[in-house]
Amino acid sequence: MNQTAAPSRAFAPAWAWVLALAAALLAACSTPLPDKPARPASYDLGLPAAAAASGAASQPPLALPAVTAPAALDSPAMLYRLAYKNEADQPRPYARARWSMSPPELLTQRLRETLAASRPVVGAGEGLAAAELRVHLDDFSQVFEAENRSHARIQIRATLIAPRASQRLLGQRTFTVQRPAPTPDAAGGAKAMREAADAAIADLAAWLDRLPRPAP
Repeated sequence: MNQTAAPSRAFAPAWAWVLALAAALLAACSTPLPDKPARPASYDLGLPAAAAASGAASQPPLALPAVTAPAALDSPAMLYRLAYKNEADQPRPYARARWSMSPPELLTQRLRETLAASRPVVGAGEGLAAAELRVHLDDFSQVFEAENRSHARIQIRATLIAPRASQRLLGQRTFTVQRPAPTPDAAGGAKAMREAADAAIADLAAWLDRLPRPAP
């Protein structure tokens, strides 16, 4: 009787298990790992236009509190509307694109930069002798009128209040501006929104300059 054959047969299943495990490990190592989820592209309103070299304080001081907005606009989501599908009343967020800040924050920053070129601008409550400009953002979205054609639309409502001594209404106006997007995507919408925002702020600044100066 061969005494060496029995141990070989006894250990055969163990060796098979080791070989199978090694093969499984090799297969796992050769399988590529899933890619990390891509981070959404982030957009803002770009660099402001160069301020005029003269007249930096030619207008009376202005108190500018933060721009307000409805809850749907008070987040970094980039919104678009499918008007060509009769769904303009259903704003949708881009999945792979967002603003660097919420639209009210972006607009507050841009307003301060632009208006400070022609007048001193302070925060709410910092200048008791300054009229207060209250701005509410009603719309800040990309509207698709066709599958491959869209425009940016911004609507702001501005209210100018006399210095706190009187709190008299000096003026109120709504500004609505649209600009075509060069491409039917988030990048094109962001570029068009920069142009629309700057145009709306320019219209607002011109309106302020035409209003009578409040009495000291």
